[in-house]
Amino acid sequence: MGLIIFLGLFVVGRLFLLQIVNQKSFKERAERQYLTPVSESFDRGTIYFSKKDGTTMAAATVSSGFKVAIEPAKLKDIEQVYSTINAVVSIEKEPFISKANKKADPYEEVALKLNQEQADQILKEKLPGVSLYRQKWRFYPGGELASKAIGFVSYKENELLGRYGLERYYNDVLSRGENNFYVNFFAEIFTNIQSTLFKNKTATGDIVTTIEPTVQSQLENLISEIDQKWSSDAVGGLIMDPKTGEIIAMAHVPTFDLNEYGKELNVSVYSNPFSQDVYEMGSIVKPLVMAGAIDANVLTPQTTYVDNTGFTKVQDRTFYNFDKKGRGKATMQDVLNQSLNTGMIFVQQKMGKGTFRNYLLDRYKLGEKTGVDLPGEASGLVGGLKSQNDVNYAAASFGQGIATSPLAIVRAYSSLANGGHLVTPHLAKEIKQENGLTKTLKFPIGEPILSTETTSTITNMLVTVVDKGYGRGLEHYSVAAKTGTAQMARPDGSGYYDDRNFHSLIGYFPAYEPRFVLYLFNNYPKGASFSSQTLADPFFEMVQFMTSYYELTPDR
Repeated sequence: MGLIIFLGLFVVGRLFLLQIVNQKSFKERAERQYLTPVSESFDRGTIYFSKKDGTTMAAATVSSGFKVAIEPAKLKDIEQVYSTINAVVSIEKEPFISKANKKADPYEEVALKLNQEQADQILKEKLPGVSLYRQKWRFYPGGELASKAIGFVSYKENELLGRYGLERYYNDVLSRGENNFYVNFFAEIFTNIQSTLFKNKTATGDIVTTIEPTVQSQLENLISEIDQKWSSDAVGGLIMDPKTGEIIAMAHVPTFDLNEYGKELNVSVYSNPFSQDVYEMGSIVKPLVMAGAIDANVLTPQTTYVDNTGFTKVQDRTFYNFDKKGRGKATMQDVLNQSLNTGMIFVQQKMGKGTFRNYLLDRYKLGEKTGVDLPGEASGLVGGLKSQNDVNYAAASFGQGIATSPLAIVRAYSSLANGGHLVTPHLAKEIKQENGLTKTLKFPIGEPILSTETTSTITNMLVTVVDKGYGRGLEHYSVAAKTGTAQMARPDGSGYYDDRNFHSLIGYFPAYEPRFVLYLFNNYPKGASFSSQTLADPFFEMVQFMTSYYELTPDR
């Protein structure tokens, strides 16, 4: 009796879902099957941006309209048909004529993505051999907005799949399988009993991202201005919540229009450099090393070293300060304020190879993937630290000779900002499932890798770097930040370019109760030697925008 009651309730529940909850969806699918071959039907979940007030805005959705197809054998006047259609929607003449001459072919598509008004104009002409069919397609309302993060849908072996970004990573959630509406109803019920009760399967639905569209737009405008001013090979920016790992904005140029991705000649523009590329980061690695040394109790901000020459010899290599000048007796605060390479080699040698390697590789995990919800994430290149070569360790102390992804460096800085924890960067926060439920996505936060005393100390040091080292402190907000200028390696492995640099600037704010970590990079800017020249003004412009837009409480 209990089993019968259970099955009866299940049947009633299924009927309710089919006839009431999903009525609109099934009606649309039935209409689509009537008007268009089943193989041409398309549906997919929506991707949303999240505004700061908690509301959402579509980033990727399905748009509806019409397509025009011809049956060449029934066309009476090819030229007249072409002129009529072209007057409504622009089509290329040569491909149309070619299709119109395929007399044995009963179906050739000649125009896609028409709106209702355009479809009505063509229907009014009553052209023999010309038909209209309903069509659905993937549409990105923002165009270029967050293109590297969102990704797009394209064909792979006659199947529409997410190919890049969130579209690919969450393809199983966003996809909508073709349903056979003529399956025996009771067979369908019992099939779903099995899938519902016994399979731990992620439900399909819509994705709500952590990207704030206004911030994203502001960041994209900012990096576009940097690119135009310095004729860079590439420029990027990322904003993340250091406590949760939520990525608020992710922008990069060169970029592309998601609705016109097929026009791009170089497919490398589709990839996401924040997760898929690695770079030698230069001096922004210095605070990570300094924090490790403080945490290991091998020095304090007041520890001093002496550099009268401006260079240090390690085995057969000579390492210089950026200006090749000595500073005499200098503290560790001076080392960060003036970004002294000789001082960082001193720090590394005080730590020893084992401790140094432990912090960079085992704690900050600069050689590992971050676990971000993006496809094809790259691991850092840190093989030099798995040897015992003194030169490799000396170079790594100021960010050369090891390469890591922008996301990995942002995650490491987040540990300085949040009290010592490694968070998992991520772009999605919720799945609005088709069954009406909302699933909140959980991303792990690691065990502490630094003490809170260490993170407080390094934050004080980085605030001093901004206030006194750069003279760029803000009146009402404390900012902890560091610039980095790295020589770019030659692709043939023969050393470094003398005239090509990778610029970066990273920081968090308000420094003592951080809401955001902001990272900017500038790949091979022309006509500037140091990152302070190309990134300092844009960085602080973005900081001021964020503090105003989110109405952050001043801490000064």
